[in-house]
Amino acid sequence: MIKATLEGRAALLADVGGTNARFALLTDGELGAITHMAVKDHATSQEALAAYLGASARAERPAHAILAASGAVQNGRCALTNNSWIVDAEELRGAYGFSAVRLINDFEAVAWALPRLGPDSLLQLGGRQQVPGAPLAAIGPGTGLGMAVSIPHPGGQIVLASEGGHATLAGGSLREDAVIEHLRQRFGHVSAERILSGAGLENLYDALACIDGATPPKRRASDITRAGIEGTCPISRSAVDMFCAMLGSVAGNLALALNARGGIFIGGGILRHLPDYLAASQFRQRFEEKGRLRKFLEPIPAYLTLDDDVAFVGLRNLMEVEGIG
Repeated sequence: MIKATLEGRAALLADVGGTNARFALLTDGELGAITHMAVKDHATSQEALAAYLGASARAERPAHAILAASGAVQNGRCALTNNSWIVDAEELRGAYGFSAVRLINDFEAVAWALPRLGPDSLLQLGGRQQVPGAPLAAIGPGTGLGMAVSIPHPGGQIVLASEGGHATLAGGSLREDAVIEHLRQRFGHVSAERILSGAGLENLYDALACIDGATPPKRRASDITRAGIEGTCPISRSAVDMFCAMLGSVAGNLALALNARGGIFIGGGILRHLPDYLAASQFRQRFEEKGRLRKFLEPIPAYLTLDDDVAFVGLRNLMEVEGIG
């Protein structure tokens, strides 16, 4: 745990994902500009951090660092799930002279942000009011599928990271069963992330095309999303529709598993580009379709987080909780 007070010295905050790495400095409680870097442009996380620090106008190195990384963190080390980078807290401390380095999962950072998200940064997707003191859960399809939970308590909050995105995915219809069976032939185990992520949307598109005997052009996730929303490609529209529906099922499962009556918060980079489409999709219907527990789920609010930098809200909160900034 980092316990210190900065006197004019900055702390480094970083959100390291499968596609992009973002860095910023927190100085005297003020968050500086967030710098975005493409992971593909740097061979290692240390190389990216060196490029950021080298371009920083500050002559003085930051004293502390808190980094969020998209993968399981064990003993201060994270091998990212969706690229070859490794982030090691002790190596960074030694290489850059930080007095302390904290490494957490990226959706753990999102969970730290949840109590601080206001109405302007959220789009409510059904349900009613949050239950004060109840758990809040974050889920987000991006390069992968992140999950985490924030549990309020009298001293603040307890945040738990999760690798629930890799739990086995269940279908909610015969057509979804056929998609999962198709992907099982390709991957063996079909996790939620195999469909509910950027690469997953591409898997879903390819599977539906094969099942339907169609031969649409090869598309990336962004192209599938665009063609689906615009209605210019039936397979893309089917893929986006099924994506939203299956996300509703998984989010509802998360709400049940965690008793998350404080709300389910959807992050990740994909769905911020289609808020209206998500709101009109089967997401909420599938969220609540849990048989005898429908009445339990109906009042639980779900929210789409509209803030691209929500992880930094969480990292900043964690810094303050730890006594920095």
